[in-house]
Amino acid sequence: MRMFRVAFVGLLICGWCAAARSAEEPAAASAPVQHRVFAVDNGHAAIISAKGEVEWEYPCLTDGHDSAMLDNGNVLLRVGTAKIAEVSPEKKVVWQYEARPVPGYNGPIEIHGFQRQPDGLTMIAEGGNRRIIEVDKDGKILHEIPLVVEHPNPHVDTRMVRKLDNGHYLVCQAGDSTVREYDGAGKVVWSYKLDLDGRPASGGHGPEGHGTEPYGAVRLANGNTLIAAGNGNRVIEVTPEGKVVWRIDQHELPGITLAWVTTLEVLPNGNLIFGNCHAGSENPQLIEVTRDKRVVWTFKNFKTFGNAVAAAQVLDVPGKVIR
Repeated sequence: MRMFRVAFVGLLICGWCAAARSAEEPAAASAPVQHRVFAVDNGHAAIISAKGEVEWEYPCLTDGHDSAMLDNGNVLLRVGTAKIAEVSPEKKVVWQYEARPVPGYNGPIEIHGFQRQPDGLTMIAEGGNRRIIEVDKDGKILHEIPLVVEHPNPHVDTRMVRKLDNGHYLVCQAGDSTVREYDGAGKVVWSYKLDLDGRPASGGHGPEGHGTEPYGAVRLANGNTLIAAGNGNRVIEVTPEGKVVWRIDQHELPGITLAWVTTLEVLPNGNLIFGNCHAGSENPQLIEVTRDKRVVWTFKNFKTFGNAVAAAQVLDVPGKVIR
């Protein structure tokens, strides 16, 4: 009996010691984050699992400068230079819109920015026509505002455009090197003009290219604007007064070089996912960073996609994502 009591006390002491050690030791590192991804490139739109497998794909032979997975499970795609379509999981076109020149204009039209609205309307920015419209399910235009364009060119009149919660429109106007905010009547109420950031301008789509053509922008909850600087090779956060208060530069992330910085997604935990287009197969196509610029996830899939993944979306993040 005495030996049993000694053994029992020994077990209790070992248990207390183990508990003390577990309280003092740091928890084991959590598994690396993984995401399912919806993106467009290499002649198709595709959903890629967190393991890198193709779950769904649809032919898409034009540049995917904007796209979205909708709440109903359908996807909204650019399927032609001036045409967008909503496609079901069964690969049926359930809605489409094709832009035509407005009276008095007989040049080409290009659509690079569009967004389905909570009320079911679709917001579309038309390069060449130099306007933003909202159309219903029958293609009827219910709202239209003209755009201020200093250097008209259908290809760069706009890039991505997003309607804000206040009813305004945040418009990346690559040809003007400017992000403009328009109110519902078409008045410019805020703007930010990109500069060369102390570097000379250079041509090319790869990391060697450098310019002032913004690609994407979103409005943050604090009122600041996050800008994907396109061939400016960086991400910046600017205040309403135009002061840069946060940034990620071209060579700031270890082992990664930025080229055309395109889409933006701000996750509920504050992390940022942004697109890194035309950066070459040695660099990731998507990058997730914390606010202290720690890389927590990258997407690099040159088997399914190529070097022109401009628009992409992660699909498995719970909560509201700003995109």
